Amino acid sequence: MSFGPHPWQQTSWDWRAAGNFMAGGAGAGLLVASALLAPPAAAQPWAPNWLVLTGLGLVGLGLLCVWLEIGRPRRALHVFFNPQTSWMSREAFVALLLFPVGLLVLLGVHGWSGLSAVLALAFLYCQSRMLPAARGIPAWRPTLLTPLMLVTGLCEGCALLLLLDALLSHAANATMAVLALLLLARFVIWSLYRNAVDASLAAPARSALNRAGLGLLLVGTLTPLLLLGLSTWLSGTPQAVLSALAGVAAALAGAYFKYTLITRASFNQGFALTQLPVRGVRANL
Repeated sequence: MSFGPHPWQQTSWDWRAAGNFMAGGAGAGLLVASALLAPPAAAQPWAPNWLVLTGLGLVGLGLLCVWLEIGRPRRALHVFFNPQTSWMSREAFVALLLFPVGLLVLLGVHGWSGLSAVLALAFLYCQSRMLPAARGIPAWRPTLLTPLMLVTGLCEGCALLLLLDALLSHAANATMAVLALLLLARFVIWSLYRNAVDASLAAPARSALNRAGLGLLLVGTLTPLLLLGLSTWLSGTPQAVLSALAGVAAALAGAYFKYTLITRASFNQGFALTQLPVRGVRANL
């Protein structure tokens, strides 16, 4: 059913909107994680630049997905018209600042990595406020979704940092510890969010979120925590391989959760008709 008193799935946001949250959130999280946890530029002058380049590339990919979703792409600049009310407009303005600052970091200009991290965190925060602003979608409107999306982006960014570090045949213990804490925080917030939203969900949305939650538990939490725990007993290439697998599992589970939330669990609440009109009967208003 596409219209009526029963919930139906929204069709305005599809995989392209999900791509913005998946790629943009992970890229912003990577920029934050690389600024805080990456080795100093003096020790590895090229690795942090690759991290920043990857993060900016993912953010750009997410914004490209948004542009592809627009019905009239030539009017894309209209996204800047409502920063006073729209979190999407605020996200666009933050991105407008993030890319030139990120370019300065790529060029090796000192003193800009901190600002790039702040802007990336602001970008991620704007993203996390978009879905709760859609009050008509029960799975999106809980306030707990904001910290869940924020922590998920940071978790994905830290997972990608660990993966890219592992490709260099080393894994930073600090990154592994932070990722473990973020994994636990993500699942705790997910559990609170899931309990809070359950009563208002349509049956298909509940089923979709249950599958996403199972993925977060098994693939996105238990598996990477086990791999990270095993890697602490190893060193060299074996440790790098296990930490890379942990990063892949954590990032994929977060991306699947976002995709499910946008494209599978996005049923609205339908119409609430407390009084139906009957021919020949005067309504009591």
